[in-house]
Amino acid sequence: MTSLIPTFAEALALVLVTVLVFSVWFDVREHRIPNWLTAGGVLLALLLRTLLGPEALLTGVLGSALGLGLGLTFFAGGVMGAGDAKLLTAVGAVLGLDTFFWCLPLIGLFGGVLALVITIRNGTVIPTLLRFQELLFYFVTLGRIGDRRTLATPGAATVPYGVAVAAGAATAWLGWGLTL
Repeated sequence: MTSLIPTFAEALALVLVTVLVFSVWFDVREHRIPNWLTAGGVLLALLLRTLLGPEALLTGVLGSALGLGLGLTFFAGGVMGAGDAKLLTAVGAVLGLDTFFWCLPLIGLFGGVLALVITIRNGTVIPTLLRFQELLFYFVTLGRIGDRRTLATPGAATVPYGVAVAAGAATAWLGWGLTL
């Protein structure tokens, strides 16, 4: 007879699914991801990981730290919103360091595809590619050539990156069968 009470690992999976679903909903609908969702996801994930033992807690803390570090870097660079950065922190806490590390390329891939779809839909592929080229020159030449563009730059294409984070995390977790 199976128990109706979820295991800690199942509860962790439920936290992940809840955070991802609501993040996508808020990001697409309101262009923001609320703090209560991301902070709550981090706290619940770390609490559940504490109950799983010190090793599980450590991998959750390290995954969260990696998400926070990447998110703050992208936010400070003006290329990612604060909600997206905090979502990376929550996903890192839930998935743990190893799984989160392996889902990062998928998050980037889904983000690139999403950006391409949005620019095609908006009819701005060529201007976006030209701005990207300018940004690339800016970074390669350490700011000597080109112009640094951010989300605040007029005409900047914005991407609901919470969708990419959710797609990458869900694909890594479900598609590769990675453990939480």
